[in-house]
Amino acid sequence: MARFPTYAPDFRVEIGGDAIPPALRGCVTRISYTDGIEGADRVEVTIANQDLRWLDHPLLQVDQSLTLALGYAPDPLETLFYGEITGVSASFPNGGMPTLTIVAHDLLQRLTTGTKSRDFMLNIPTVGQFPLPDPVVVSGVAGGNLLVPKPDLLGAALSFLVLLVSYAVSPSTARKGVQNQFQESDFDFLSRVATENGWYMFLDHSDQPHGRVLRFMFPPGDLDPSIRLTWGTSLLEYSPRITTVGQVFEVETRIWVSSIKMEFVVTLGWDYDRAAFNLQIYPGLDQLVDAQNPRRPREVITTRGPALAPKQLLGKILPSLNNRLTGSGSAVGDLGIRAGRVIDLQGLGEQFSGAYRITSATHTIDGGGFRTSFETRKEIWLGGIPTPKGVGGLVRVNGQRIG
Repeated sequence: MARFPTYAPDFRVEIGGDAIPPALRGCVTRISYTDGIEGADRVEVTIANQDLRWLDHPLLQVDQSLTLALGYAPDPLETLFYGEITGVSASFPNGGMPTLTIVAHDLLQRLTTGTKSRDFMLNIPTVGQFPLPDPVVVSGVAGGNLLVPKPDLLGAALSFLVLLVSYAVSPSTARKGVQNQFQESDFDFLSRVATENGWYMFLDHSDQPHGRVLRFMFPPGDLDPSIRLTWGTSLLEYSPRITTVGQVFEVETRIWVSSIKMEFVVTLGWDYDRAAFNLQIYPGLDQLVDAQNPRRPREVITTRGPALAPKQLLGKILPSLNNRLTGSGSAVGDLGIRAGRVIDLQGLGEQFSGAYRITSATHTIDGGGFRTSFETRKEIWLGGIPTPKGVGGLVRVNGQRIG
């Protein structure tokens, strides 16, 4: 006997550790779950409040734990979210049905409250102060908030390597790489460290202990598409966008090497021909740099020394490059569409078809059925970023064009 489970969307909501009463479940008119690679995941539950029967109900109060599972009956539902109620709003329309809307966030939202000031370093008597590796720093902050840190192995290894190289190049400069949290919330601080290393930070609700595993994902370590959608069949709609507004192709800094008393200019750019980064280092002579470098959109930043400059340049240029080609789309409800995963979109022509990173996804069940909307961006390591006008053939070694 054939089954068509995609025609029977289902959900389960637990508050305070127990499934909500059948009477309350029957009043739920809409459920929406949004996850992303930036910020806390969010759930909204809208309840028809006839005769105000659910107003001031003890279950529907802030700080109550909330768990959400979605899927299609009769298959087992997948638990997607573990968090707590952070807000309750009511609507009393003129002539319509009163409603209550329950908003819940995952535990990452707890890190946004309050600010702290501290330094993350190892103080060795008679030797000096040494910066702690970034994976150790983020693990300590996460653990202090009762979260289980899970740094990506590849990203953590690269971070340790940068620190070791910085000591080999200049121990005195490496000491300047101490991470400082100055009047920042733990969330803002962790987000900044993650950006500097090119990591994505989010709670992984699928791992044990549920709702408390804080992942720091390094995107190049996860490039295989987890789902493929084709426009006209599985992909209902998609709207790609290419923009050069605010686009930066190169990031530049100036560093002073005290041992040889010389200033250098370090420029990190993206080579569209080779699909690779182009690191250029020059003596600090403005005339030489200008003569060898045709001006492309660039940003000048201040770094904490020669050994740490490459990491800080990379953390600055990546967001700009990865946001050149973005898009939004929708499909019939599909739990395989999750933030952080790679999605393969087909049927969109040569320029827009291919692999994208999902930056956020919203799963909604209401009177219209079960649907999923999502946001994407084309990361540089996923290939296929359209070459901007005027930058072809930019293959250089220390500024000399060879392509």
